[in-house]
Amino acid sequence: MKQSESIVTLKSGNAFAFRQVMEQWQDKVYNTVISIVQNEEDAEDITQEVFVTLYERIEQFREEAALSTWLYRITVSKALDHEKRKRRIKHGGLLKRIFGVKESEEPVHFEHPGILLDNKEKAALLFNAMKQLPDKQRIAFTLHKIEGLSQQEIAAVMNTTVYAVESLQQRARNNLKKILEVYYRNENS
Repeated sequence: MKQSESIVTLKSGNAFAFRQVMEQWQDKVYNTVISIVQNEEDAEDITQEVFVTLYERIEQFREEAALSTWLYRITVSKALDHEKRKRRIKHGGLLKRIFGVKESEEPVHFEHPGILLDNKEKAALLFNAMKQLPDKQRIAFTLHKIEGLSQQEIAAVMNTTVYAVESLQQRARNNLKKILEVYYRNENS
C-alpha cells in the first residue's frame, strides 16, 4: 500500500491501520525518546503520548513530508517538552530552594535497549555526556548516530537545512569530545 493510501485509511479512523503504524514505529519512537530522556518509565509514557497525538492529529497531516518524518517531529517535540518540564520542576519552586530538596541528576537505572552488556558503562558515559549538549545538537546527533537517519531525513524532521544538520552534528561531536576528554583526564588523574 502506498503512503497516500495508508494515510487516507488512517484518516478514516481505521483501527487496524493505526495498529499497523504503531507496531511498525513503536520501537523506533521508544528508542528515540529513551535516547533523549534516559528514563524507561518516562520513555514509555512519552511513546504512548506520541501515538495518542498521532491518532488525534492525523487529520492535520498534510502529506508534505513522509509520515515517518512527521512522527519523528512529534517524538522529538514530546521528548524535549518533557525535558523542559523536568528542568522547570527541578530548578523552580521557592520551597525547593529554601529547603534544599534535590532530585537526582542521573536516572536510577537507565538501559538503552540497543546497547550490549559489555558496552553498558561506556554507553552510560556517552548518554550522560549527550545530556550536556544543547537540544538541537543532541537531537541531530541522536537521530543520526542512534536512529540511523540520513542528513536529509534529519533536516526534514528538524525543519532545517542539510547544511545546518551537518553543522549541528559537527558541533555535537566536538562538544562530546571535550566533555569525554575532561572525564577521561579526571579518571586517569
